[in-house]
Amino acid sequence: MSITGIGIDLGGTQTKGACFDLDSGEILKKQVSPTRDGETENGKPAFVVQVEKLVAELGGERAECIGLSAPGLANQSASAIDFMPGRLDGLEDLDWPKTLRHSVFVLNDAHAALLGEIWQGNAKNLQDVILLTLGTGVGGAVFSEGRLLRGHRGLAGHLGHIPVDFRGARDNTGMPGSLEDFIGNHNVSDRSGGRFSSTRDLIDALKSGDETAEQTWDESMRALAAGVAGLVNCFDPEVVLIGGGISRAWEEIEPRIKAYLDQFEWRPGNGAVEIRKAELGEWAGVYGAMSFAIKGNFTP
Repeated sequence: MSITGIGIDLGGTQTKGACFDLDSGEILKKQVSPTRDGETENGKPAFVVQVEKLVAELGGERAECIGLSAPGLANQSASAIDFMPGRLDGLEDLDWPKTLRHSVFVLNDAHAALLGEIWQGNAKNLQDVILLTLGTGVGGAVFSEGRLLRGHRGLAGHLGHIPVDFRGARDNTGMPGSLEDFIGNHNVSDRSGGRFSSTRDLIDALKSGDETAEQTWDESMRALAAGVAGLVNCFDPEVVLIGGGISRAWEEIEPRIKAYLDQFEWRPGNGAVEIRKAELGEWAGVYGAMSFAIKGNFTP
């Protein structure tokens, strides 16, 4: 019988899980359930009940280990999320090994997504990689010299909050002119003068030749390229991965960001960073959680 492990990605609306063969890395079974944020069941947060059910259905009693990806800042012992205000009430300081009565290793969801891409995605076996996830906001993670960067408080990787316009309005962390506010789906209406309510609408109009869509998207791509060029100077990655829901518009992202990087990027020796689309999609966090649990801690 193969040795198995379970990867769980706890999201705001959906929670995904998969049982892996730890020898091959192959997914044997996967499942999705509603997170039920804000609900309670049997005196505890409903998302805990949902995770418990997923683990049981995926064969938790036979699993060697469990990796759990969640929003927020994970503690140094990888047993809990220390900081996650505003949603998933009850997640902060919840001891997952104790809750699931199993060997559980917890990490931030964006960190997990990058580890998943390095394990089995479009950054397989690389040592220096940056991930930017473009969605409602902008998430990110940095893998440098073969290790995940977490920083002093686990805050490292919040790349969406780097400033690309110091005169701009402050975002939800207080940062002026953040990358997130130039490309995130949360404020498309504001950026387009009320013309578009979502990035999907914006891209559809862009493809039809709409001038406002062209101007709005071009500004987003210019900001994204400026942010990437700055991150390249900071971390000198082999590859920058672009993921998240907005990356589905890859044909509208890749040529534009590359054209602006030709202007912005510092290239000693004519070496340009490689831009790739993340490969694992919405399952990246599950893969990364499993990869992290196999290793078992944050040490290099």
